[in-house]
Amino acid sequence: MKNSKILWLLGLVLVLSAFLAACGGGDDTDTGTENTDTEGTEDAEGNGGEPDSVQELNLIEGAEIPSMDSSIAEDAVAFNILNNVNEGLFRLNQENIAEPALAESEPEISEDGLTYTFKMRDANWSDGTPITANDFVYAWQRAIDPETGSPYGPYMMAGTIKNAKEVSEGDMEVSELGITAEDDKTLVVELERPTPYFMSLMAFGTFYPLNEEFVTEQGDDYASNSETILYNGPFTLTNWDGTGLTWTMEKNAEYWDAETVQLETVNVDVVKETSTAVNLYQSGEKDRVGLSGEFAMQYAEDPEVVKELEPTLFYLKFNQERNGEETPLANENIRKAIATGFNKQDLVDVVLANGSLPANYLVPTDFTFNEAGEDFRDINGDMLSFNAEEAKTYWEKGLEEIGETEVTLELLGGDSELAGKMDAYLKEQLETNLEGLTVNLKAVPFGVRLELDEAQDYDIQNSGWGPDFQDPMTFIDLFVTGASHNLMSYSNEEFDNLVEQAKGELAQDAEGRWEAMAQAEKILIEEDAAIAPIYQRGTMSLQKPYVNNIVKHPFGGDYSYKWAYISGKE
Repeated sequence: MKNSKILWLLGLVLVLSAFLAACGGGDDTDTGTENTDTEGTEDAEGNGGEPDSVQELNLIEGAEIPSMDSSIAEDAVAFNILNNVNEGLFRLNQENIAEPALAESEPEISEDGLTYTFKMRDANWSDGTPITANDFVYAWQRAIDPETGSPYGPYMMAGTIKNAKEVSEGDMEVSELGITAEDDKTLVVELERPTPYFMSLMAFGTFYPLNEEFVTEQGDDYASNSETILYNGPFTLTNWDGTGLTWTMEKNAEYWDAETVQLETVNVDVVKETSTAVNLYQSGEKDRVGLSGEFAMQYAEDPEVVKELEPTLFYLKFNQERNGEETPLANENIRKAIATGFNKQDLVDVVLANGSLPANYLVPTDFTFNEAGEDFRDINGDMLSFNAEEAKTYWEKGLEEIGETEVTLELLGGDSELAGKMDAYLKEQLETNLEGLTVNLKAVPFGVRLELDEAQDYDIQNSGWGPDFQDPMTFIDLFVTGASHNLMSYSNEEFDNLVEQAKGELAQDAEGRWEAMAQAEKILIEEDAAIAPIYQRGTMSLQKPYVNNIVKHPFGGDYSYKWAYISGKE
């Protein structure tokens, strides 16, 4: 088996080399600039110099936009764009600290930590209409209304915003959600419980305002193209027909802080082939592209390379029930066999080669720290690491328990070039190390994968998650029973109770809360193998030296172009 693995990896390098000789680079799996999925900390200070007379940035995304409706959006591509064309009460700044945006200042907070009162600044929508507190009330009520079908509204609000859970389940009217407009400039938010990370939530796309009159007027056409959306952020979206592979962001003259924005135009094209992307960069048509595999190896020492480690985690989702029938993945030993049956180090070194780390955990390293500065990752360390012999033992036991000698499973993944290489590597590893296993690959566009995930119509899914706020809970509570992002029939009462304790009775006990979340992570990964972590994403990109101040965010929208500018291209 060892020789087989080496020969397969050598073959992969040769294939990648052939691609390199033929053309040239891309991005991470499905989310492009990603989940689903996507500059720079190293150039955040900028290169200095006066801005050029032409302020135009040319970028690549790795997938189409599934939706620009902030109530419906659930992927990295959409949230990345929403972060640049719209804005909430708060925005992540260049140091990734949530600071007042449409709120004119920090809110007034009640002594019990349950009531936040925001005063709003004077600001307009892109059509000149004033933004009011009622725009937030309408947007939040729309996102939590069960008739809307928002994947993020209930997930982000339930258990946090007062009455959100009851409203999302249809047991209360949307008007009973804990948000009210005292007047056009005063917004009051009531919480179910103290929430340590609440201010970072206010920078997230689901909590952006919506103009009720405009949304109602558009009806079913709302957000179907760039002309059927209102904008209140640094840019407006143009030239997007709702399905296409290209769009533009133009400076928003109505933005309250427009004087800070120097870019006039951001042109974006969807490019899924790494070689094509690198060619576009080398020809000067694109200003930044992601690298992976052989391309990352080739350009690793290039002076135009930007390297970043992100708090984004990729993993295999194990669906335990499909089309109303239990799958082989309902067996714990089958799941553990697959989780320990592939070499993650080789995957990040050869297939990705972009600084990603093998992940034997759910909550990323270098993401959240306690008051003493200790990384949350240090509590549990690594769990269910690659071990071919242990995987074989789990596999044989699992087959015996389900009464089978052979199992065929479908692996659902993205349709990008890199996604295909990753899934081919996983197939080879698992079929080699687990005798009797056949893995059939199913590559689909990102939007289709979201639909199949929602329908729970898959066996194994190559998935990923980037944080929505800076706290371990943004990863952990994805997998509570019935959660909108669970969608794999996983349920563990002890896990659920620990998550509830961390959100409830331990909310103001920092040490106890972290311990509860750490125990929950251990149950999910080590004891149940509900998912199989693959890697924590590192990125390696080529970026033109005349590009300055693109800001990378650890959660929410991946990038902000508000502070970016071009200097020295002319």
